[in-house]
Amino acid sequence: MAREQKVGVCDDCSETFRYDLIHNGFNDSAYSYCDSCGRTVLLNRFSSMSVPPNLKVHQRLWDGGLERRLRPCPCGGKFRADASPRCPIAVNLSPFPAKRYREANASGTKKGWKWQDNWSGIYAIVIEGKVVEDWWESAQS
Repeated sequence: MAREQKVGVCDDCSETFRYDLIHNGFNDSAYSYCDSCGRTVLLNRFSSMSVPPNLKVHQRLWDGGLERRLRPCPCGGKFRADASPRCPIAVNLSPFPAKRYREANASGTKKGWKWQDNWSGIYAIVIEGKVVEDWWESAQS
């Protein structure tokens, strides 16, 4: 899936990184982040995988037992409802300083679009292309 990559700046270490914004309303998806590397998982309601009926789309994954149904991240970490995206160099990214580069890079800002100021709303972020999709365990219980 080709996406337009923008450039952000970490508020902790000042390192720049590429990112993509994902509008989960357009994708009919939910998302979460790895607790170790910050990789994004996108979970599509209309996946060919067996999607749990309690998956709430258009937002961040809420636990509800869904975390245990996801495969481990390729880095070995776990996708968790309370994990945050991470700078490739430093620690978790804060959603508030992200407002500067998010709104500066968004064409909709001129028309009144504002950043949601959190990592739990309809928008997810993918840092440096680190994303997996429909990452369900094959055997669902």
